[in-house]
Amino acid sequence: MADVTALTFLALCLPLVGALAAPFVIRIFGANGAWLLAIAPLLAFLHFLRFIPKIARGEVVTGGYSWVPSFHLSFSWFLDGLSLTFALLITGIGTLIVLYAGGYLKCHKDQGRFFSFIFLFMGAMLGVVVSDSFLMLFVFWELTSITSFLLIGFDHEREAARRAALQALVVTGGGGLCLLAGLLLLWNISGVTEMSRLMATGDLVRESPFYLATLLLVLGGAFTKSAQFPFHFWLPNAMEAPTPVSAYLHSATMVKAGVYLLMRLNPVMGATPDWEILLPFFGGLTLVVGTALAIRQTDLKLKLAYTTVSSLGLLVMLIGFGSDHAVEAAALYLVAHSLFKGALFMVAGIIDHETGTRDITRLRGLMQVMPLTWMIALAAAFSMAGLPPFFGFLAKEEIYTALVGGDVRALTFTAITVFGNALMFAVAFAVALKPFLGKPVETPKPPHEAPVLLWLGPAVLAVLGLLAAIFSTFTHTVLSSPIASAIRQTPVEIDISLTPHIGLPLALSALTVLLGIGVYWQLARARFLMAVFLRAAGPGPDHGFDVALSGLVRFSGRVMRVLQPGRLEIYVTCTFLCVAAILIVPLVVYGELPRPPAWPADVRLYEWAVFLIAAFGLAAVLVARDRLTAIVSLGIQGFAVAIIFLLFGAPDLSFTQFMVETLSVVILALVMTRLRLSPDDQRPLGRKLFDGALALVCGLGFTLLLMRATQAPFNDALTAFFNAYSKSIAHGANVVNVIIVDFRGTDTLGEIAVVAVTGLAILALIRIRAGSERKLAANDPTVEG
Repeated sequence: MADVTALTFLALCLPLVGALAAPFVIRIFGANGAWLLAIAPLLAFLHFLRFIPKIARGEVVTGGYSWVPSFHLSFSWFLDGLSLTFALLITGIGTLIVLYAGGYLKCHKDQGRFFSFIFLFMGAMLGVVVSDSFLMLFVFWELTSITSFLLIGFDHEREAARRAALQALVVTGGGGLCLLAGLLLLWNISGVTEMSRLMATGDLVRESPFYLATLLLVLGGAFTKSAQFPFHFWLPNAMEAPTPVSAYLHSATMVKAGVYLLMRLNPVMGATPDWEILLPFFGGLTLVVGTALAIRQTDLKLKLAYTTVSSLGLLVMLIGFGSDHAVEAAALYLVAHSLFKGALFMVAGIIDHETGTRDITRLRGLMQVMPLTWMIALAAAFSMAGLPPFFGFLAKEEIYTALVGGDVRALTFTAITVFGNALMFAVAFAVALKPFLGKPVETPKPPHEAPVLLWLGPAVLAVLGLLAAIFSTFTHTVLSSPIASAIRQTPVEIDISLTPHIGLPLALSALTVLLGIGVYWQLARARFLMAVFLRAAGPGPDHGFDVALSGLVRFSGRVMRVLQPGRLEIYVTCTFLCVAAILIVPLVVYGELPRPPAWPADVRLYEWAVFLIAAFGLAAVLVARDRLTAIVSLGIQGFAVAIIFLLFGAPDLSFTQFMVETLSVVILALVMTRLRLSPDDQRPLGRKLFDGALALVCGLGFTLLLMRATQAPFNDALTAFFNAYSKSIAHGANVVNVIIVDFRGTDTLGEIAVVAVTGLAILALIRIRAGSERKLAANDPTVEG
């Protein structure tokens, strides 16, 4: 078991190793370094592959290391059918993406930096899906946002790339904060901080009065990450990233993080009216919006990006639908989509790389010069369209089986799904046929077949989509059924195969194909009608994001001008107002005002004299006409206080007060006499009265607080502790010295650092003043030195 834990930890660290090694490997081997770098994710893939037999038997794999046991924090992982499948997709497709990027970015000056970013993202995404600890899940969740920001904005010299990266970071980062709040509420409700233990607290969570708030916060995190309406706009804009990023982040990994979270929390938060209303509604809306917007696009990557949005909506809708077949359909479609969409994105990149354009209206006849690429695109399109003999067909059949029903809800979502799948059918074959069929046209670059690094990845994914369907029994045993079992938390056996099941689901599949063919046949007209509709609808969420962000900047500027006007007296006044409120308001609100003290009857004459000296010193400060007199008078008052400390048995405190007061007088006198300040107090009478009242209120607050503290029962626990351990632990007989030097050593060091920094600041002020005077004297001969 210890060996498994160590190996798993090593597998999770392999992407980090790849990130560190990438710049050096690329510098030495160039584009061929991709073959070496691909070893890191391949080894991780092979490690996770070892767990398939155990997971297929219904077991789970847990492990990790304790981090902060007192807070129940650990670096731990939890592998079941769901997390293992995601880990295999991340590392398996990640291996192919590394190879693909080696060919796609060949000779790029920043290829090493790109590989570092892609490996960092891979490690973050792997951490999300295997994390058992809430804290580690959140940390890796936010790391995916940060690393995707780096990848989307990789071509940072283009404004569009910078905007897309910022947009993705703001949307997904904001959702991450919602997720953090939701996880904290889950912790509060269930009392556990591990996903593996949370699975057994479903009834407790669902019955909590905080369930709805927790659900909305979790959905905020999941919907933003998985681009659900109205947060869908960031994903198509992220196509500004290089195609390897699009193929990896936005088809198989990052955008599926929200789907993973919803699948993971289904046993805990599912099976409620809120869950079964919100998820199907937003998922169905996202499905329709994504496919409709995909029809309008002419850019290959944007067409695929919007269908990714629609596919994510379909997955969310299925997760929320609530039936066993819906969960099975979600499990099948999760795998099918990762395979065909990753392949199609890479095909789009190959076309762009070899022809110089992704505009579908400028591409024709590529089949003659790129036959292998066309075969790959056709195979992936068959799976996306839900046609046999590919895995997408099994997923689509199971989807219709799950949705078919006689009630209004089932009919509504069935109609939505048929409409969305028909449009996806049309888009799939628009990508796979339009650029390849017909008479060849001139393109910016002479087209030719891609090198092996480019076509290997999509070819493998397309073939896997075929083999997974042909050997469906094996696929269900090792992948589909364990995924569904993990989502339902009960054993599930999926048995759907390529053999047609005569009935309503097959009829719906046929209807989908017919509608898809019709849309494909009238694709130009559909594109035109969609463009007209969008112009009539007006600005969308993407424009709304710009408006919201600019409004936030303007609002922040106004707030800053109010709170940071650049005037020191306002800052000081606000500080003392807060101090006065903190001191007095709690005492009044909670009824903690001190009792009036009894007048002391045993005050000696010399003690009265010291008190009077302190009072006279304070009065002298108030009536002084120049700063030097006020500083000296303040010193008199401070020395009188030091004498009071001495008379009342605190010689060390008295000595400290003498030293501080002496330094204060000397430094203040030195500074004030060197700075050019107005000799008179320029404040109006009203300002003087306000400042005086504020000073009296602050003094009153400190007085009341100290009186209340002295009237509270004395707790001698610390006294006993210091008396007992000062000698035995710190080897000091003087308890006060031991407290300052040992028990409060760091605090004392901080105080010394503050005094040192203050002294340096004063020295800087004096030198600036002296330098200014010398410069003025050099420029004006009438000024005496």
